Formats: sequence, C-alpha cells, structure tokens
Amino acid sequence: MIDLSVSNLVKEFEVGKKILDGLSFQVDQGERVGLLGRNGAGKTTLFKILTGELDYDAGEVAIAPGKGVGLISQIPVYPADYAVEDVLQTAFDSIHAMEQEMARLTAQMERDSDPALLKRYGAVSAAFEAAGGYDTSTPLNKVCSGLEISQEMRGQLFSSLSGGEKTRVNLARLILEDTDILLLDEPTNHLDLRATEWLEDYLTRYKGTVLAISHDRWFLDQVVTRIIEIQDGRAEFYAGNYSFYVEEKERRYEEKLRQYEKEQAKIEQLEKAAEQLRIWAYSGNDKIFKRAQSMEKRIERIRTTDKPTKERRLDMKFGEWEFRGDEVLTVKELSKSFEGRTLFEHVNLEVVGGERIGLLGDNGTGKSTLLKLLLGEEQPDGGKIRFGPTVKIGYLPQIVHFDHMERNLVDTMIYDQDCSTQTARNRLGAFNFRGEDVFKPVSALSGGERSRLRLCMLMDEKINLLILDEPTNHLDVASRDWIEEAVESYEGNLLFVSHDRYFINRFADRIWMLENGGVTDFRGTYAQFLAARERAQKAPAPAAEPEKSKKERPKRPGGTKELEKQVAAAERAVAKAEERQYELSQRAEEVASNYLELQKVCEEQKVLEEEIASLYTKWETLAAELEELQG
Repeated sequence: MIDLSVSNLVKEFEVGKKILDGLSFQVDQGERVGLLGRNGAGKTTLFKILTGELDYDAGEVAIAPGKGVGLISQIPVYPADYAVEDVLQTAFDSIHAMEQEMARLTAQMERDSDPALLKRYGAVSAAFEAAGGYDTSTPLNKVCSGLEISQEMRGQLFSSLSGGEKTRVNLARLILEDTDILLLDEPTNHLDLRATEWLEDYLTRYKGTVLAISHDRWFLDQVVTRIIEIQDGRAEFYAGNYSFYVEEKERRYEEKLRQYEKEQAKIEQLEKAAEQLRIWAYSGNDKIFKRAQSMEKRIERIRTTDKPTKERRLDMKFGEWEFRGDEVLTVKELSKSFEGRTLFEHVNLEVVGGERIGLLGDNGTGKSTLLKLLLGEEQPDGGKIRFGPTVKIGYLPQIVHFDHMERNLVDTMIYDQDCSTQTARNRLGAFNFRGEDVFKPVSALSGGERSRLRLCMLMDEKINLLILDEPTNHLDVASRDWIEEAVESYEGNLLFVSHDRYFINRFADRIWMLENGGVTDFRGTYAQFLAARERAQKAPAPAAEPEKSKKERPKRPGGTKELEKQVAAAERAVAKAEERQYELSQRAEEVASNYLELQKVCEEQKVLEEEIASLYTKWETLAAELEELQG
C-alpha cells in the first residue's frame, strides 16, 4: 500500500529557477527512506509541501486516506506560559478530548436514561482505551528518558530552552503522537550519542512510515532501507542504505562515463567519415552529399549522453610543523566545576605523537569545557596541563566567527594570511570558492561555508596538533566529504569532539569518553569501543579482589627539589639551543650568495639539530620523573 505519492512536482521561487522540476516518487507503508541532496536542493521545500505549509506550481501530492503526517523541522510556537510538560501533553490532545467527552456523558446519564447516551459513551470509552488513555504516563516517561528530558526540564518554560533542547522536546511530542508518517528534518542535529542511539532503536521498531532528511551517515546506515537523492529538481533512487548509495553512485558514474567515452569515440569516427564525404561531394555528386547529411543526422541521434560530472575534490594539505620528541600533551589530576556542579575531576591523560583522539560524551558532561581548558580559554580548578615544547595548535571551533564579517572572502584571506590577491584566489579556489563567490561578504556565508573558509585559512598555518569542535555539524554530505579530505591528508595529532559517528569511526584510533565525572580512556576505534562496551555489559560482575598493597617507588637521591632544578635547567638549555637555531637560520639567509660561508652555517645547523633532539629527550625524561614523584 502506498502511503505517500509525489508526481511531476514543480516548484519555483524565482521565475525560471525551478527548485523542484518534475520530481516524482512514492513511499510504501512501513518504508524507511533517506532523502539526500546538496543544501538548497529542495529537501526542506518538499517537506513543507507534503505538510501543506507551502503550495506548489504543478504536479500532484497524495497522502493515503486517514494517515496523519508529523514533521520535525521548524519548532512550533506555543503560548508564553507553556512549560515543557504542557508541550508534551499536547501529544495527547485527542485523548484528553475523549476524556472530557466521557465526563460530560457521565454527567448527562445521571440525569437522562436515553440509550443513545450509553451507546455513545461505550464507543468513546473503547476508543479511549485503544488509544492508551488509561496510561499516558508510561510512554511519556519512557520517551523523556530516552531523549534525556529530565523532570527538572519538564517543569521549565518551553521558551527558556535552547534551540537544541526545544528540538528534543518537539521530537518527543511527535513520537508520542504516534503519527502514521514521520517526516524528520535533521533529527540528530541536537542529540548527543546516547539520545541518537535511542532514536535509532525507536525507529527500527516503529511500525509507521519514515522519510528522513539527514546528513548523519551512520544514522542513515542504521535506519533507512532506501535512498532518494534530489538532483537538479528530480529524483534518483538507490535501493539500500547510505553505504550502498555511496558505492552504487560511484558505479553509475563509472558506467555513464564509459558510455559517454564510447559514444564520443563513435561520434568522432562518424564525423571524420562525414567530413570526407562532404569533400568528395564538392565534385557535384548529390548522392554522396545526401550520404554525408544522413551520417550527420545519425551523429545527432547518437549524441544522447551528457558527460557525467562529480564533486571536485579539494586540492589541499596542511602546512605541518615538524614535531620533535614523543610528548604532545600531559594532563595531571585535572578538575573543573561549573555553577557548583563538578564536571570532571582526577583526569590523568598522556598523548604522544601521531595519535588521533575522539572526545565523546553526553551533552553537558563538559567536552567543550575540556577543549577550552586545553586551549587556555578557561582555567582549571585543579591539576595541570602541559604541552610538549614543539606543539603548535590549529583550532576549528563549532561556531566559526570572523572579526570583520563585512569583508569579502578575498580580503579576509589577504588580511589574515598576508598574501597577494592571486594567491588568495588560488587558495579559495582549492576550497571550491570560485567566480563571483569570492567577493561575497563573510556575513553572507552559511555555517558550513564559514567552516570551509576557516579550514582554508588553517591550511597555511604550520601546526602539528589539530583540534576540531563538532567539525561536521550542519554540513551537507559534500561539505563533510571536503572536511574529511582535509583531515585525511593531515598527518599530525588530532583531537576532536563530534557526534558524527561516521567521522569518529573513520578517524579516531583512541576514544576519550567523558562520563561520570571522569574520562574513560580507550585505545582503539569507535567500533572497537562499542564492541568492548557491549561485552562489558554482558559479562558478569567480577568478584571483589582483596586490595593489594602498593609497592613504594625508590626515592630519587636529592628528592623533588633537585629534580625540579634539573628540569628547569633542561628547559633553559632547550630554549637557548632554539635561539641559536633561529640565529643560524637568519645567518644562512645573509650569506646565501657566499657558498663557503653558507656551507659552514649548514654544518653548524646539522650539529645543532642533533644536540636539540638530545636535549628534548633529556627534558622529557626528567619532566616525566618529576611528575611521577609529585603524583
């Protein structure tokens, strides 16, 4: 049975610019379909048409009779005095209406013995029971628990919530309404991992029909069984989840490219033959001339395949800073509280060169706060953070802001990177900012475009520790691919916060899970982390072991004070050697035209580099010993 049908749908907002141009598809009852397309392809416009919020210019839209459609997109406006609980209770409006009618009928039957009243009461009572009217609290509490809507939040005014919290509440309301057809527009955007997993589990058990716009590729893999992609206002169909879509789309591209190349080779062959026939026809042979014309018509009939195109890959690479030594970051007994609530305490972590770490955790556990502590934007309540002496940080925040939003893209690059206009345009072009787009003001860019611009600027900074805060949020699939290409080419250390499990699983080789006021440190991929969690949950609780006495470490002669002096001396030696290294680089520039002098400087630089490497090793060893003694 068909739940939803769209036939030859046309919609244009500007004359001559059709956002939907003959779109046709159908969704059967119980199907779970993912709707893909670039930002601006018309996905949200389609949803508004399906709910009747927008009219369309041509075509037909049909919803199965008696089926209700629920949309999570824009958040409805509620009265100013509505608490979250009031919004959630609107899901039971029909049940409350039946309850009020039953009360009214009961009062009437006390005064009137009309059989019609009793018959009506029986019908309403049966409908009330079938709708779960005698127990609305159980499903309400279950959904609120899954989407992390606490009792405290349920008492708050809906208007006081953040955008993400409002989205969660509205999603809960829609689920409680038990709608026949769910239209989900980026449902996971404001959900943390736990709530997203709960939603996925709910949707796999949901008996109705789901049509979801999402750029969360892991979510699409888990939930949908078919993909509809909107391209140039029309629909392309893929009979599988997101992973199937990626492979099938590439296969279709390759097949179409082969067909195009074969067609072009045939056309080239026929064009040469037609040209030769025309030369022969100059002698006045009408028969040959007609054959040439016939061949040219055949060429036009063959010319049916347009050259296939695909997204242009970004041409970029981070300007990486050479990393010396093993130590990147050491965190010792770190603690932080916020508004009287302890976010985390006794956090001890060590990072060495080459590691790629995903920082995960539920909303509100302190992930962004931990990043701010590492970046020096916040100060810890206790503990220490120490970076290796050669660590250079590059940071891409979740919400990208530029000091001069009125500047266009070229000027922004010129002022920030101190480069020429041509260099700025070349770099912007590598990140798909081309033509007149480079003269747009930064304020006109979308969130994804601003992230792409900031990433473009980061590429020119020499870094060896890249920190990303929700790098793929609010980006379409193509923009996520661009960011991932950049990260893939980067060979330094990586630390990122993300709810994008596809991104996490691709890049993390170590997981920091912020939970229960501490950090669980797991060395492995996200998939391995999930598997280990599942095994731990299934395994029986281990029997309590008697506490073992700790062996005392042998004390270092001279104690910590002597070691502190040695660490300080090693730091000074490193700094002095690096100053000498800078002086030699300046000297090399001065004597660049004098071969003999330049050779002397280069030999001295080589000796100094070996000395610096030795000094770093000594400094790190002493610093580690000092921390062990202090711990």
